[in-house]
Amino acid sequence: MGEEVRQARVDLAAALRLAVRYGFHEGICNHFSYAVPGQDDRFLLNPHGSHWSQLSASDMLLVDGKGRVLEGGGEVEVSAFCIHAPIHQRHPRARAVLHAHMPYATALTSIENGRLEPVTQNALRFHGDVAYDDDYNGVAEDTAEGARMAAVLGDNRVLFLAHHGVIVVGETMAQAFDDLYYLERACEVQVLAMSTGRPLKRIGDNLAGSVFSAWSGKDGSYAKTHFDALKRVLDAEEPSYAE
Repeated sequence: MGEEVRQARVDLAAALRLAVRYGFHEGICNHFSYAVPGQDDRFLLNPHGSHWSQLSASDMLLVDGKGRVLEGGGEVEVSAFCIHAPIHQRHPRARAVLHAHMPYATALTSIENGRLEPVTQNALRFHGDVAYDDDYNGVAEDTAEGARMAAVLGDNRVLFLAHHGVIVVGETMAQAFDDLYYLERACEVQVLAMSTGRPLKRIGDNLAGSVFSAWSGKDGSYAKTHFDALKRVLDAEEPSYAE
């Protein structure tokens, strides 16, 4: 196993463990994947039926574009392959694809015209970079549904799935997880603000765009620093994630 692939396994396992810590997971559902460096049509995926709190780097499945397990002893969950494979194939930039049913983000997918509004600084990280799939088609059990999602995602980093959850993509696991974290934070504050019954105080497009550009210009450096810090916490408290 090359060092890059080994590190990809470690980072994927770290993201799964951290998702548990922040309450982003749901039972043994949901799935994260990470494209294998230098290998087209192959990606790492968490195995079906395992709780994320117990997964380690060595547990990650290596899967090809047809859903065959090339390495690993677990099984590929059908909807995991049907969602992740088309996104990886259509969007090479989406090396990390994180699908979760996070409670606050999912709450916004469950209301009429639910949108992430420009009402907090964290929300401005995603200004103009979110796609919305308002057509719920049930459980994704064929790649055509995944291809439809991939098309709706377009060039965006985030896809809200009506009545379902969210998909976040990134060029690195650090960037994708950093976005997943701040997306849920932004949604949490918005849901709390909406619960007051008072009107939301929106930030104007010009300022929102300026703040978004400032964050975009960081080239992933903040995300890497954040993810590295989180992995140091795991190193101290849950070192088995890297095994």
